[in-house]
Amino acid sequence: MGSPRTRAVAVGVAVPVLIAALILLSLLTGARALGFSEVWEAIPGGLRYASSKQPGADDVELVLGIQRIPRTLLALFAGLALGAAGALLQGFTRNPLADPGILGVGAGAAAAVAVGVSLGWLDSATGYVWPSMLGAVAVTAVLFLLASSGPTAGSPLAFVLAGTALSALLMAVVNALVITNDRVLDVLRTWATGSVAGRDFSTVTVVAPLAAVALVAAIALGPVLNLLSLGEESAHALGVSVRRAQAGGVVVIAALTAAAVAAAGPVAFIGLAAPHMVRSVTGPDYRLVIPLSALVGGVLALGADILGRVVVAPGELPMGIVLALFGVPVFVWLVRRGRIGGAL
Repeated sequence: MGSPRTRAVAVGVAVPVLIAALILLSLLTGARALGFSEVWEAIPGGLRYASSKQPGADDVELVLGIQRIPRTLLALFAGLALGAAGALLQGFTRNPLADPGILGVGAGAAAAVAVGVSLGWLDSATGYVWPSMLGAVAVTAVLFLLASSGPTAGSPLAFVLAGTALSALLMAVVNALVITNDRVLDVLRTWATGSVAGRDFSTVTVVAPLAAVALVAAIALGPVLNLLSLGEESAHALGVSVRRAQAGGVVVIAALTAAAVAAAGPVAFIGLAAPHMVRSVTGPDYRLVIPLSALVGGVLALGADILGRVVVAPGELPMGIVLALFGVPVFVWLVRRGRIGGAL
């Protein structure tokens, strides 16, 4: 099978190729059937129309520019962000069950958006980023406190139970606002299920820079996480400022989750599954786990979005529902087969 680094290189080459293929497939897939050649020729015009709404675009360029290019890019960035956020959260908390969706980080971001919409502060997805960031920061900080102090310190089960309870509470807030506020219902009824449908390119221009900067920061934290995995005392002896590293981790995890939530709503599973899949190939080296988890997350998100457009065509299922229906059983099967796991 080769060394972990050799396998990591193989994955690092194969996954970007797979992402490129899924991007093209995403542009081809939808209610209107398009051929490969007409899509390929229309991509430059579709990008121009998406970014500037220049007149003169033909029908295929309009379909790409209005619908398929924005949703494809948003699904990709949501997956990249959630994969990296899951790897960071599992590394900093040293908990293999940590996930931004399961532990309430995504729910915190969603609750902040729902409150903002109910108060009339937000009217489009482009305004979701900063409320999402604040909600994600607050929940992530609480999770770090639970992981490092008090009766839940060092207990993965208690930590997960506390995070799950927090997630349930926050999603109850979101659902209550959706039920009681028509404005929140209109804005969030599709978004809250984890969907990238109906977004325009202006959302991409807000989400993409935040996700890109946060991904670079996440990759830079890889060596620090390798040292923290030795224990806080050992890491401190090797020159790591543990509290500063944790504070940086809170900000980066929150930024990644905020970008994903603004792009696709609260989506679970990706942040849990992607790091486990990567560690089963590369081992626990976070210099490899973080970037490869991001790439695998992109594959999962794009694949789920495409599948959602195929299984109930000409309608579609939101990405979050597809991940729950198809992704979770596959992940459980892989765990039971012993193909997923490995040390943190």
